[in-house]
Amino acid sequence: MERESFEDEETARLMNEHFVSIKVDREERPDVDAVYMDAVVTMTGHGGWPMTVFLTPDGEPFYGGTYYPPEPRHGLPSFRQVLEAVAEAWGERRTDITRQAASLTEHLRASAQTRPSNEPLTASLLAEAVAGMRRHFDPAWGGFGRAPKFPPASVLEFLLRRDETEMAEKTLDSMALGGMYDVVGGGFHRYSVDREWLVPHFEKMLYDNALLVPAYLHGWLVLRKDRYRRVVEETIDYLLRELRLPEGGFASAQDADTEGVEGLTFTWTPEDPVPRDVLQPFEHGRFVVRGELDRDTQARLLSLRAERAQPARDDKVIASWNGLALAALAEAGRRLGREDVLAAARDVGAFLLGPLSQPGGKLYRTWRAGRAHTDGFLEDYADVANGLYELHVATGELRWLEESRRLALLAVELFADGERGGFFHTAADGERLVNRKKELDDHPTPSGNSMLAYALLRLARIYGDEDFERQAVGVFRLAAPLVAQAPSSFGHLLCALDLHFSTPREIAIIGDPGSEVARAALHPYEPNTVVAFGPADDIALLSGKTEVRGKAAVYVCERFACRAPVTEPEALASERQERGRPSAPSPGQTPRRPGPP
Repeated sequence: MERESFEDEETARLMNEHFVSIKVDREERPDVDAVYMDAVVTMTGHGGWPMTVFLTPDGEPFYGGTYYPPEPRHGLPSFRQVLEAVAEAWGERRTDITRQAASLTEHLRASAQTRPSNEPLTASLLAEAVAGMRRHFDPAWGGFGRAPKFPPASVLEFLLRRDETEMAEKTLDSMALGGMYDVVGGGFHRYSVDREWLVPHFEKMLYDNALLVPAYLHGWLVLRKDRYRRVVEETIDYLLRELRLPEGGFASAQDADTEGVEGLTFTWTPEDPVPRDVLQPFEHGRFVVRGELDRDTQARLLSLRAERAQPARDDKVIASWNGLALAALAEAGRRLGREDVLAAARDVGAFLLGPLSQPGGKLYRTWRAGRAHTDGFLEDYADVANGLYELHVATGELRWLEESRRLALLAVELFADGERGGFFHTAADGERLVNRKKELDDHPTPSGNSMLAYALLRLARIYGDEDFERQAVGVFRLAAPLVAQAPSSFGHLLCALDLHFSTPREIAIIGDPGSEVARAALHPYEPNTVVAFGPADDIALLSGKTEVRGKAAVYVCERFACRAPVTEPEALASERQERGRPSAPSPGQTPRRPGPP
């Protein structure tokens, strides 16, 4: 619509004559987008983008829709016709319209007042969620539902936690075949227009790749498939090469189009030096690459592609998405033994606590070209707090854990609903819109509620903070009835519930983070175990714990009841064998799944 209508002189004249027009970047202002998307869905029965909403001077919506063509088409009025009709109605029936807008606004407010469930929270929620996912699973190509297909990263994380490997493996395998996954340059495109993950919408988003790195990393740890590790490394390399900014943060996206043509940079012709057996048709005589490439061919094709015109990069830095990237880089750098990735993670952490933080310690939402603006939203605090915790585990540096807790405390102060539980999307001292919403579903990214609940539970088990746990349970009581209806929309919330129902298990590590015993303690994939490095007597899990005879010591605990400290990796291996837990592959390993020779 921007090209068809907003840049058209006659359309612009009508807009300026009759309206105060405000163009909103929904990534910078997700609160505005969410409130008025609800209004459009209520008025029309569907939503989407681009979205146009007409408001009273008080911001109350009274008419809206998604796409309006420049000329009448397929039963749709042109955008100019809509402008003229709304202007005429406002001039002649303003009182009626204002009353209608007030009624709609009251409906939106009422529908947002989700009440917590009184039913007991039980682990049966998790089994029921898996059963619900299985009903919508595509057994041929993985994923859930029909085309278009979006990468279900958080759902895969939940399935791997639950050892539901069949659905997870099929989806991970299929997504990595190529097409939606860029087998030449690494990284995932936004979504697939077909059920086979073949033809993508070519935009690449930071958040998708930040979520898929840990999904494939954990897939490698659980399923032990070399291909998954390669996807992790290639996707990280893409992030560092294409989206990392000199200041330390990550840009938000790469466009789908190059010179006005979708996929031009990423697609090939039969005349290009690409193996014919990996070419799959796209459109206009161009092809996408699907299949395995050897390292030399991959490097050669990437070098050729770099000589082409490149898609534009959206270089605004969004706090929440950088928090997701921080968590991914920190854990991947630690598990893969890549110091360059850990260095990038430290840079992101410093950027989030520097240029993206306000003088009083609150977060900004976005930064671009040296200027940060807009107060952070719930997901910004939640994702950054979680990322900082992962950075603490990866480095052993206490600063990051302390900052994670500080932001979690601030999030509770700014966003908590003391009456019904859960957290509002906007801060109590933020700009007042016509409705103050709570976002609960995890599509396309973890909601602020599910991520904060997850972070609060982890911190509660380190700091012994019962209020943190109570706040997390408040989220679960709000979301539980919704999870039963559409479990694949609540993947990260289910991960948090899985943590909640697990037996609390904590590991305190005192001394050198690089010691053999510390590395052995962190080696297994145990997503419901929390870890903290000390010494630090003001942190409950670490209080009173010291090195043993000058050596780094690991304390394995359940509900703060700890075994005798160990200083040798072999003692940790014995403890794991007692619990019947398998080991994870080491950074240098290229493991194979157990099976017949």
